[in-house]
Amino acid sequence: MKLLQILLATLVTGIGSVWIAGMLLRLGVRGRTQDAGHGPQHLLSLAAGALLATAFMHLLPEAFESGLEPSVLFAVLLGGLVLFFLLDKAELWHHGHEHHHGPAADIHPGAAAHGHDHAGHGHNHAGHAHVHAPDGGAGHGHAQGPRVGGWAVLAGDSVHCFGDGVLIASAFMADTRLGLLAALSVLAHEVPHHVGDLVVLRQTSPDARAALIKVSLAGTVTALGGVLGWWLVERLHGWLPYFLVLASSSFAYVALADLIPQLQRRLAARQTVLQVLWLLAGIVLVTGVSRLAHGDEHGHVHGLETERPEGASAPHRH
Repeated sequence: MKLLQILLATLVTGIGSVWIAGMLLRLGVRGRTQDAGHGPQHLLSLAAGALLATAFMHLLPEAFESGLEPSVLFAVLLGGLVLFFLLDKAELWHHGHEHHHGPAADIHPGAAAHGHDHAGHGHNHAGHAHVHAPDGGAGHGHAQGPRVGGWAVLAGDSVHCFGDGVLIASAFMADTRLGLLAALSVLAHEVPHHVGDLVVLRQTSPDARAALIKVSLAGTVTALGGVLGWWLVERLHGWLPYFLVLASSSFAYVALADLIPQLQRRLAARQTVLQVLWLLAGIVLVTGVSRLAHGDEHGHVHGLETERPEGASAPHRH
């Protein structure tokens, strides 16, 4: 039953995020200027809030309820952040975003949609150098070059989706509600990235349907990661708190090193307020889903109670 839940959640997350991104593109979410296309920025803010809330309000508290020494779990958290930093340097983890500041260039229709070159996620958008206007302002300049990098996009997506699947499975093995929250957070942060993926693939091929299918196939790798995560945690249940801390370090790293830096630009007061509101909306969304799934039952006992490290105290009830 747990494996079925993981498979369904990872497939919905991996493929559903691609289809939502494709639908947003059809609705014209990518604008020619930042003022004409707020969608991607709002999605990034929403995703950052969801990831941070899941990491610090749910995954970490769940891990700490195992009764393990806080110093040990914080060491794992720190080690996880360093690990994902190293994976990022090796271009194996999150969607990197290199912005080159310089004079404004032609504004490309897809520039506002994502505004990055995907360096850290294996997305080598070789021919697309994004440049900010001198005032750090609204638009992204977009100088086109050779249309290459489509397969790099898919390879990077596959690696990242596989890791997402492992993390989602770890959360499900602790608690179904926690797994749903993790899947929701992953879905939220994958949508804006897939918008950019589809834009790049459409530049390498005029067939929009083929681009959607290719990215969807990369998204199915999330389910493979979910199966591996289920297999590992099933056999290493005593290590579950460490898996949860590792998952939280991943979510926090992606939010702080990937999403939020894209929002750190000079904007009008109204747009700044909207960014903050969408960030808070992500936090409220995750918290609201958690309360809805949890219901009014305050005596819920987490799955860590059944198999926790020897000598550990019973988890708290809430």
